Amino acid sequence: MASSRGGQQVMRMGDMEKMSLEQLKAVKEQADVDVNLLQDSLNNIRTATARLEIASTSLHDLSLRPQGKKMLVPLTASLYVPGTLDDADKVLVDIGTGYFVEKTMAEGKDYCERKINLLKSNFDQLVEVASKKKTLADEAGVILQAKLKQLSPSN
Repeated sequence: MASSRGGQQVMRMGDMEKMSLEQLKAVKEQADVDVNLLQDSLNNIRTATARLEIASTSLHDLSLRPQGKKMLVPLTASLYVPGTLDDADKVLVDIGTGYFVEKTMAEGKDYCERKINLLKSNFDQLVEVASKKKTLADEAGVILQAKLKQLSPSN
């Protein structure tokens, strides 16, 4: 019924035409659920990429400031406290789950760029998978509508 390509199930239209109405409904519903989950993942990746791009820009701006410069330091998204720039070449990088690592400015920028590239690569792969799932859902819907039309009495 399905062929395996790279570990993923790929369903052909001819296979779907042989399915019962219940099977087609199940395939379409599952594909729709998968598409919605993939869309959520894509949105999360977009958000994370935007945050990393802001962090990278902020690192660049910070590197241009002189030592001893007074500035506001963000503690949360809406809470800032006054501070003084001590060393513009050392930064703390949030590596996740509450862990921070001290890095040089160049290492911090490099970290951001590597994470952005990884997220963009993952985004591109998910777009491809979502597109295939959407096509599967659409094909199942077309076949389901055709079968329902055949079963309904003609007026």
